[in-house]
Amino acid sequence: MYGSWHVGVVIPARNEAEHLPNVLATIPEFVDTVVVVDDGSTDGTGDLVGDAELVTLSGEGVGAAIDSGHRHLLKILDCEFISVVMAGDGQMDPSDMEDLIKPIISGKTHHVKGERLDRSEKMPLHRRFGTFLLGILTTLACGQTIRDPQCGYTATSSAVLRSWNWDKSWKGYGYPNWWLMRLSESGWKIAHIPVKAIYGGQKSGIRVLTFLPKVSIMLLLGLHARIIRNTIKKPSLPLVFTWASYVTGWIYCPFLFVVTHLTDRVHVSTIRRVVK
Repeated sequence: MYGSWHVGVVIPARNEAEHLPNVLATIPEFVDTVVVVDDGSTDGTGDLVGDAELVTLSGEGVGAAIDSGHRHLLKILDCEFISVVMAGDGQMDPSDMEDLIKPIISGKTHHVKGERLDRSEKMPLHRRFGTFLLGILTTLACGQTIRDPQCGYTATSSAVLRSWNWDKSWKGYGYPNWWLMRLSESGWKIAHIPVKAIYGGQKSGIRVLTFLPKVSIMLLLGLHARIIRNTIKKPSLPLVFTWASYVTGWIYCPFLFVVTHLTDRVHVSTIRRVVK
């Protein structure tokens, strides 16, 4: 427990037998429940969970694994809780977890995501470029600033999870981007907390040449879909200017797309929910 809050940790893991034992051994003492989601491992990852809850999938993707972990916590807990997502490869520092959950506990936000401020010093050049590009696209898709969208170290209030539409999701590596986009569309408040990046020889399963175009298209389509759905379900005056500048930008002056984005930001701020 942390104050009056139950804290659960979801660990998606696929072939992480080398790193998982250390991840589990360093989980902070205030964590009440750990859920390891073994997504089709062939190296015995699922045999190393110890006292943690185990959910087994058959290689459905990291997004599906995280969803399954969240839903498992919803099934076994009937109290107010925070679900923290922590990778099974040891790239997330457990000492950052307390700072990650505090904004939710203090009633400032619904969802907190880590931002790796030291990533430029530790990331390979191609990953830095990809993160920069996806940061721009995710900012556009969310209508608010997102600097490090690929950091999966997150904390989410059970209020969000209980109202979430689990029938629609993104199963692969673009999950953090998709999740942020849907949070913005629904008006959930997002906060950003600095976290440390740990790189100790782990190999990423992301194939940049296929991942980057796929997620970029998802974000661009998602941007348009979000604004259309918000126009129907949550209309606002700023959206009138968003649509007017968007159409005019295509016909007359592309620089008007800047106005489109700025008015979209105003709209997103007007539908933001109050943290209870």
